[in-house]
Amino acid sequence: MKIDGAIFDIDGTLLDSMPVWQTLGEDYLLSRGIKPHENLKEKFKDMSLYEAALYYKSEYGIKDCTETIMAGVNALLADFYKYKAPPKEGAAGFLAELERRHVKMCVATATDAPLVKAALKRCGMLRFFSKIFTCTEVGSGKDKPCIFNAALSFLGTPKSGTWVFEDALYAVETAKAAGFNVAGIYDRFEKNAEAVIKKSDVYIRSFKEAGDLLD
Repeated sequence: MKIDGAIFDIDGTLLDSMPVWQTLGEDYLLSRGIKPHENLKEKFKDMSLYEAALYYKSEYGIKDCTETIMAGVNALLADFYKYKAPPKEGAAGFLAELERRHVKMCVATATDAPLVKAALKRCGMLRFFSKIFTCTEVGSGKDKPCIFNAALSFLGTPKSGTWVFEDALYAVETAKAAGFNVAGIYDRFEKNAEAVIKKSDVYIRSFKEAGDLLD
């Protein structure tokens, strides 16, 4: 794979952090004394935090402003990202190899920037990235290509040499439809792994072995 620029997802891609998201919606509602509907995580999997806050307001009648709701959700996540979220095995080494090859790198994530920065700094990976783009910042989830296009514009690399690294099928599909090269990343919480493999240009089961894919 020829690579000039790299756009990295965080959760399920560089961090083994998806477990905390499996019950986050329910945890937040329960903390407010509200009984959640079934399959709430399926509703939230394609949403930005801002979109999720709007959903809480419309579907559960929460009267707080969206900023207050978002702060409440982030408060539940803060301890995990600051102190616990583990890196994917070999991720830091792979990023170091890309840096050695002068690849420009940035982040595109649905998680808010302070949480991402805290986790990446603790795991020794923050220094590799020139900017962190969030879905909240760009005003759209990864069901639309806005965040990938913003990251590409910032990197200034040709699209033909810019790769998006993602674990989630819906994000892989969005990036591919927008014309990006996509490296699918294995994560045990992605139920549609076979579809990710088929949709991706390359598939990385372990960052420890990913260096073999570089030219």
